[in-house]
Amino acid sequence: MRQGISLIAAGHASSALLAVTFTLCVAFDLVFPDMAMYEVWLELLPGFEWLSWKSFFLGLAESYGYGWYFTLIWVPIYNFAVSRQAKATAARGPAGRQ
Repeated sequence: MRQGISLIAAGHASSALLAVTFTLCVAFDLVFPDMAMYEVWLELLPGFEWLSWKSFFLGLAESYGYGWYFTLIWVPIYNFAVSRQAKATAARGPAGRQ
């Protein structure tokens, strides 16, 4: 059985999570302007400005890209650690298990 996480599945899942979060945060800022946190997006998303359709879709695309950035770093590290653990467990054999 293959262990580890699929890079493609994790990439799309992480990116979708960040895109949905970005959209919800923009909606929150529009509904509650006194509690707006769009200044954070101005710092984190290059080229983002408050608020136009062009800027919204740019922020959405950048959020999606950040999801892939995270995935491309985290998933290979995780899969490497899982494979090392599996090799160590296999090397101990049945007597080494608790």
